[in-house]
Amino acid sequence: MTHSPTRRTALLATGATALTVGCGQYGGNSDSGSSSVEASAGTELARTGDIPVGGGKIFKDEKVVVTQPKKGEFKAFSNICTHQGCAVTSVSGGTINCPCHGSKFNIADGSVANPPAAKPLPEQQITVSGDSIQLA
Repeated sequence: MTHSPTRRTALLATGATALTVGCGQYGGNSDSGSSSVEASAGTELARTGDIPVGGGKIFKDEKVVVTQPKKGEFKAFSNICTHQGCAVTSVSGGTINCPCHGSKFNIADGSVANPPAAKPLPEQQITVSGDSIQLA
């Protein structure tokens, strides 16, 4: 005797597929049908005056966070949390902060300041020329 899927099974399978597609890459930042385009080397991200000392700024489209841990020292990291791939959304109190599960990363080196993330944010290459900060 062969069993047909019940209405409940069909709805659950459809819902799971929709959820998987909807949450896709980076914790739900899905642009249906369009691929994400990362900025190329040489693209100016900001002016040095745009990045606060002891803080930073997130560049969502370029998928990078630029920080200034000390006056005149600029660092850059991926804006994708190493815990479950959510995009970080703020820089405050000396940390880069992920809203999904509370992970925090140090602005000086991207190391984990508060779990559940276990790996640091990957460093990104930038160049500072005059008062211009560019992707390397």
